[in-house]
Amino acid sequence: MLTAETKRRLDACRDILVGKLPLPTDQIELVTLALIYKFMDDLDEESVKLGGKRSFFVGPLEKYRWCALLPQTVSAEERMNLFAEGIEAIGKAEHLPALFRDIFRNSFLKFRDGRILTLFLNEVNAFEYSHSEELGNAFEYLLKTMGIQAENGQFRTPRHIINFMVECLDPQPNDRILDPACGTGGFLVSAYKHILAQHTSSASKIPGDKLTHDQRQKVYSNLSGYDVTDLMVKLSKVNLFLHGFPDPAIHIYDTLTNDARWNEKADLILANPPFMTPKGGVSPHTKFRVSATKSEVLFTDYIAEHLTPDGRGGVIVPNGIAATIQKAYSKLRKFLVEDSLLAVVSLPAGVFQPYSPTKTSILFLDKMGSRACDKILFLQVTADGFDLGSRRTPIEINDLPAASEILIEWLKTKTVNPAPKLPVAVVSRGDLLSTKDVDLQAETYLNLSGKSSSNGRILLSEVATFCSGGTPSKANPAFWRGDIPWVSPKDMKTLILSDTEDHVSTEGVENSSTKLMPANTIFCVVRSGILKHTFPVAITSRPMCMNQDILAISPDTSRLDPRFLLFVLKGRSQQILHDGVKTGVTVQSFRNGFFKRLEIPLPPLDEQQRIVAALESCELDIERAEETIEENRTRIQSTIEGVWNG
Repeated sequence: MLTAETKRRLDACRDILVGKLPLPTDQIELVTLALIYKFMDDLDEESVKLGGKRSFFVGPLEKYRWCALLPQTVSAEERMNLFAEGIEAIGKAEHLPALFRDIFRNSFLKFRDGRILTLFLNEVNAFEYSHSEELGNAFEYLLKTMGIQAENGQFRTPRHIINFMVECLDPQPNDRILDPACGTGGFLVSAYKHILAQHTSSASKIPGDKLTHDQRQKVYSNLSGYDVTDLMVKLSKVNLFLHGFPDPAIHIYDTLTNDARWNEKADLILANPPFMTPKGGVSPHTKFRVSATKSEVLFTDYIAEHLTPDGRGGVIVPNGIAATIQKAYSKLRKFLVEDSLLAVVSLPAGVFQPYSPTKTSILFLDKMGSRACDKILFLQVTADGFDLGSRRTPIEINDLPAASEILIEWLKTKTVNPAPKLPVAVVSRGDLLSTKDVDLQAETYLNLSGKSSSNGRILLSEVATFCSGGTPSKANPAFWRGDIPWVSPKDMKTLILSDTEDHVSTEGVENSSTKLMPANTIFCVVRSGILKHTFPVAITSRPMCMNQDILAISPDTSRLDPRFLLFVLKGRSQQILHDGVKTGVTVQSFRNGFFKRLEIPLPPLDEQQRIVAALESCELDIERAEETIEENRTRIQSTIEGVWNG
């Protein structure tokens, strides 16, 4: 168990380094090297106390022992030079096990400040641990701070999502388990812990005590991972080593462009592949069955292709894999439905906050199961035990236990409880394949009408009606000689619509497809080139009509305050754009029925009104602050002009 003191020390280490190493990855790499450096020297000291000999810091490495760095008689400059030389020497020392050489390979001290390094090493020196598992717990906490590797599109997968996938797929000691984009090894560690837990005596405190020595060695050799970056491979190796793996099988390998390991298959593949495709696309090798340049398509295809004939897998994919209508995506979905897909779980859009608002799903694959069952399960998780804000604060509502129960039953028996605890749908493969694009969005098949979500949200269609706009005839100028504001995307520049550039007459409205909407109607732009960047939404202050690019939403005011809906839509604009706008088209537009299926929070009406009052007060404060800023800018400019004019 990770103690509060250990967490404090890890945080202190990063706080010391942040001025010299602003990147979290650089901080974590140095903390990792220092912890392992000290751990190696501690193992040497323990060996000597037991009557043995040192095995790590001997010969040319002896002068770099950890304890040689710390005496006060060593100057800060000398300490810095010793440590810098030491981490480079360890990476080249032939007498060390390959694992330790790999961890320190190509490492170097990325700053030159003896005072800062001294503070850092003293903090690391205070770490106390009697077993590598304790250091492993500290290392896992350290990895949680990793965040995002923007250059590779890697996101730290939340631990509870990893554990959920592992629990559903139930890895066994004889399974060959692979993560082809392993990052820091989170899936592999979770799979290992699951295997130990399933083979631990009820009265035992030793995880995996029911496994024989040969079985445990088999597990060590069965778990493997690939990653394209040297740092991730090092961190993954350290993570597995600290959980008991003597020589973790983690390899630097580009799954998409290198085919050297193409013929290697796995009984279980668990992965959260990078979502980001580098500029210009990927240039893959020629063995993929789907011709594509998007990394998310290629990784998903790779995983499905590299399962053994009775293999199974779980992969987190961005919404594009489920919905994008481009040829490569549709072809991939067709292959998945035909040969391995057994379940699709829709996750909330905020699962990867604060790193990304990306909407994701989990694809559960099972080669043998898909041959035995002609149906696919679709399931929606709307709450994962954390709120969907950037802080991801824990909350009581959590659909994952119920989802796990449903999925475990489905994967084992291909049946669903007649009264499932979550929205589910079972769709035949034939029905999926009969559609042009083979849509795999769970929301497409779930009948949510009339049901509030378990997390207190409700479908917008339950509390509002919708109306599309139109354009009066250009051939009759009289239609345009009225005083009724006619809204088009160019008018959607403010939150409150009071007037527009164009106006129409009552006759114009009556003789066209546009509709006159009352005040306090929400107008949303649903088709326009500007949807690439922003989602214009506003509330009308007077009766208005609109063109065909605007959707009017009329809330049921007995249940939903229009101004509350305005703030909700505006506050979630980026998520709405990401989840709802069709991709691969020139003029952006929302998918049909998106807003009817959109879930919104629905607190009591008086609470909505209290929230609106607070937000409007904030808006007023912003306006006043902006006025003050503008006044000061004018004052600054006036003063400067006065100086220039003498």
